[in-house]
Amino acid sequence: MTDSSLAPVALFVYNRLDHTKRTLEALAANYLAPETEVYVFSDGGRDNSSWHSVETLREYLHEFAERNAQEHLFRAFYLIERPENFYLERNIIEGISQVFDYHDTIIVLEDDIVTAQGFLSYMNRAFQLYRDDTQVMHVAGFTHLNLIDEHPELLESDNEAYFTPHMGGWGWGTWRDRWQQHFVHYTSAQEALDGLSNDDIDAMQYGGNFPCLHSIDRAPIPWDVCWEIAIYRAGGLCLTPARTLIRNIGLQGGTHFSATSSWLQHFSYDREPLTRPLQLSHRTPEKSPAIERLFAEAIRDWGIRYTWLGQTLRTLKHWIVGKPKH
Repeated sequence: MTDSSLAPVALFVYNRLDHTKRTLEALAANYLAPETEVYVFSDGGRDNSSWHSVETLREYLHEFAERNAQEHLFRAFYLIERPENFYLERNIIEGISQVFDYHDTIIVLEDDIVTAQGFLSYMNRAFQLYRDDTQVMHVAGFTHLNLIDEHPELLESDNEAYFTPHMGGWGWGTWRDRWQQHFVHYTSAQEALDGLSNDDIDAMQYGGNFPCLHSIDRAPIPWDVCWEIAIYRAGGLCLTPARTLIRNIGLQGGTHFSATSSWLQHFSYDREPLTRPLQLSHRTPEKSPAIERLFAEAIRDWGIRYTWLGQTLRTLKHWIVGKPKH
């Protein structure tokens, strides 16, 4: 491991070769890439078929490591190959802990997060500005909003970012002290919600517009839901750019979304990342009621907005389901 004043990147991959290629190439195009260490955590397969995809991806990663040695795309490039299927939660949580054995900050990416050229610059600037403000627990690279173009009146010319209790998990970072002090990987819904009132739950879910707690009955509970709860319990805030600095290329044809769904719907927040440097300066951490209202509206129905065809089919479905049976 080498010393670097910049935050390292932890990239978590499984078996999506094309997505991983695009994610790595975009990261390598960042202005601060040559000064940044990258740790790639490659999860193992679940069965013979997935292991084949995993091994194909790992061949590419080994080739990329050789390329990095020649071209110095990153300061260092480490590949950690899991011997079995850790699953996403374990891979991420243990990977973060491993990186924090050597570094005070971390930037976390998954294999479908394409970053803008200024993403690493923004993240490292944020780590410097708010290092001693422990209420700031999370730095997001993604936002559902486009305040720069649509609501510039809510911003100041030298600071194109805002604070919110909601953590964005698509391209994000944190400090070792915040993570180690507050993160808990809850093992049950009862444990996760212990001590939270109905008002707390309503506040976290923006009055029902953002049902982020819908998955606490899963096993394992998603890491990002646990981190969202931890930030809320601690009264923490998340620094968020006024326009996204990443794009999730897995929204169509990824693990959770169908490629054909674009005929029926689109995501209101799916836009090109900001192409110029983001203006960032220190501010007292506090949330803006106006921006919180905008977020609550943007995240309604998970930010899904239906096409004419999609709305027609939804209406027809509701009519069929609600039709009395004889």
